Order: sequence, then C-alpha cells, then structure tokens
Amino acid sequence: MNDLRFRPAVGADLSTLVRLRDDAARWMNFRGNTGQWQPGELDEDHFRRIMEDGEVWIAELQGRPVGAWELWWEDPEAWGPQPPTAGYVHRLMVDRTAALPGTGLRLLRAAERRVAEAGRTLARLDCLAGNARLTAYYVDSGYHVVGRKEGKPQPGGTTKSYTLLEKPLR
Repeated sequence: MNDLRFRPAVGADLSTLVRLRDDAARWMNFRGNTGQWQPGELDEDHFRRIMEDGEVWIAELQGRPVGAWELWWEDPEAWGPQPPTAGYVHRLMVDRTAALPGTGLRLLRAAERRVAEAGRTLARLDCLAGNARLTAYYVDSGYHVVGRKEGKPQPGGTTKSYTLLEKPLR
C-alpha cells in the first residue's frame, strides 16, 4: 500500500471520476444503502465544476485510479455561512475491485492533510442521516457528530437530511 499516490484530477480524469462515483453508488445499493447515491446522478460536468471551484483528487495504485474525493473550501448548503477555517470533504470514493483494505481511510487522511496544508483547522463532511454504518466509520476515524442538516438539495432536485461531522486538525 506504500505505492498509493495522490494527485489533483485533470480534465482527462473526468470519465474515471464518473465511473468511480457510479461504481461506489452501485456498491452502496448492493449493500442495502439505497438512499445516499444512485448511479448516473453525476456527470463529467459536475466534476469539471468542482475542479474549477474546489479540488478533486485521484488516488492511484501502481498507476491505476483506485479512489477519489472532492475538497471544497465552503459548503453553505450544508453548513451555512462559516468563517474560512474548514475544508469540506465530499464524495470519498473507493474502487472496491482494485483498492486494498484501508484505502478509504488513507484517502480521508490525505484529504485532511490537504486541508491542514491550506491553513484550515477543521475537516468537515456530511453523510446521509440514518446511515449508521457510515457515521460510525467517520466517528471511528476521529470525527464528531456536530449537527444535522434537513432538506439539503441533491442532484435531480430532491432533498435529503444529512448528519454533519467535523474533526479538528493539528
């Protein structure tokens, strides 16, 4: 696992990002978590917009993409207006067919390092309210539940409720 490398996504990665997201959605649905992500919800334009306003990172193992995440510098739809003290991790995705165990945590830690490098002191994220397994994963990773956001807009115009979590960074 020492060969895991992280790099900013570029335009040539757009189709890979869509594939990673859709595969992650299918994996969640297979495991019974049908409320969070659906295949086909996000397209290349979504990731292109995030690359313009935030950051998208790719994780590679021996040159093959095995994961990705988005990093936003503000998230007013979930967190409301906030001072610039946090980075917001979104769409943590792991290729379950190629990644080694522990890859998700390594991606999360890399995102936290990037937030700290930017001079921010908090990493924040959200997950579907009621997804006890994912909430526990983040709590076990050092995050604390700090609230709940009702009616957060989603792709396609629907709204969902989310658990808000944050972690102080050193």
